[in-house]
Amino acid sequence: MTDINLAQAFIAFLVLLFSLTVHESAHALTADRLGDPTARLLGRVSLNPAVHADLVGTVIFPLLTFVTGVPLIGWAKPVPVSTAKLRHPRRDQVLVAAAGPASNLVLAVAAAVALSVVPVFPPSMAAPGVLGALGVLLGRAVQINVLLAVFNLIPIPPLDGGNVLFGLLPPRLAASFDRLRPYGFMLLYALMLLGGLEYLVAPPYRLLVSWLPGW
Repeated sequence: MTDINLAQAFIAFLVLLFSLTVHESAHALTADRLGDPTARLLGRVSLNPAVHADLVGTVIFPLLTFVTGVPLIGWAKPVPVSTAKLRHPRRDQVLVAAAGPASNLVLAVAAAVALSVVPVFPPSMAAPGVLGALGVLLGRAVQINVLLAVFNLIPIPPLDGGNVLFGLLPPRLAASFDRLRPYGFMLLYALMLLGGLEYLVAPPYRLLVSWLPGW
């Protein structure tokens, strides 16, 4: 691995760490605003990465992706939400779940706008000085945040998309749908191994990126 690749991998890791931190903090802040202080009392309304980091999902797994070359993915510790404490449980559960992906889309838009005024495109470490590193950082911020948003909105529990769908379904259908929750990660792994996950993620990812300024 070259020095350039190491530098880009380090930048991607920092972007992922910050993006996951904002994602989980958005869940916690939204839940608190809607009546459930559980996450706030646990210190999860915070932009301190140490509060949200999961040793395996936030550190070890992303570092392994740098070695193996597979796409950069990861996760943080889930934010605890007591649905019964929310003022409007079914509606507010949807809002809390959607807050994480929404925060990633906001970060992606902000990075794209910033990148449109940085005279480096495509983002490259070959650009001179700090400008090259800034271009790579903003480019990775766009890509990683759109990817996190799209992946988390897959309607399979326990992903955010599954929780959004659970809150939107009529109670009887929601109860049936929730029975998938213990098998959600198994289903995701099956989709990944069979190649189906790419068909769920790639088209909306490309569509969203195409709407961003400069892309």
